[in-house]
Amino acid sequence: MTVLVTGAKGMLGQDLCPILEDAGYEVVETDRDELDITNKEAVDKFVTELKPELIIHCAAYTNVDKAEEDLETARLLNKIGAENVAIAAAKNDATMVYISTDYVFNGTKTSPYEPEDLPDPINNYGLTKYEGEEAVRKNCTKYYIARTSWLYGHHGKNFVETMLSLKDKEELKVVDDQVGCPTWTVELATGILKLLEKPFGTYHVCGSGSTSWYGFAKEIFEQSGIVVNLKPCTTDEFPRPAKRPHYSVMDNNGICRNWQDALRDYLDLRVDE
Repeated sequence: MTVLVTGAKGMLGQDLCPILEDAGYEVVETDRDELDITNKEAVDKFVTELKPELIIHCAAYTNVDKAEEDLETARLLNKIGAENVAIAAAKNDATMVYISTDYVFNGTKTSPYEPEDLPDPINNYGLTKYEGEEAVRKNCTKYYIARTSWLYGHHGKNFVETMLSLKDKEELKVVDDQVGCPTWTVELATGILKLLEKPFGTYHVCGSGSTSWYGFAKEIFEQSGIVVNLKPCTTDEFPRPAKRPHYSVMDNNGICRNWQDALRDYLDLRVDE
């Protein structure tokens, strides 16, 4: 089976493509240089000529804070880009996988979000990703929407690497009143493969269990055997341009492993590099 991956050079894409190849797929990797997802005609031509059975749409605008000042670009990539890919997928009878986010939720719930819960984004990034979801639902009948969260991987800037780079600080404060599900890119990639065996629809593909950013940082240092002067703080003490949901824990229905176990494997591989 031929699978087209957009955003193949991103943090997720660089782990996803080898995993797909190991599973027996013929993978065609594209990034912005090979395919401009904002150009409807270019997307249509590329997909029509390639005729993939599966399209995994990883390309996205992911700078949460910058999206607050550049809604137009975020929307162009996250909504229009997804719409263009969805239309081309439907035209060519391809199944589409769209990667979405926990930030489609407002964070006021006190129990894990289910896939059928109503989105209500509180920042522009979450808004444009939800608009992308809706574009996929409107234009494609064979689709999987995979919402993930707090993503980290070996091939991109992420929270784990940021924390480890700050280990020598005299005092390190990390937000303790935002709770979510840390997710390794490899877990998301293997989760996507599991989705392909399920009915079409919307799923949560994130680490099992939950923690705060402070709890995540504490686990990173403990598993790494590093002693740090780590202190919890509130969101108000660490203001950012984009609002974050205070609670964005999602029920993944067993698709991914416990987040601590995945983190351990990530750190083990990091040491071996």
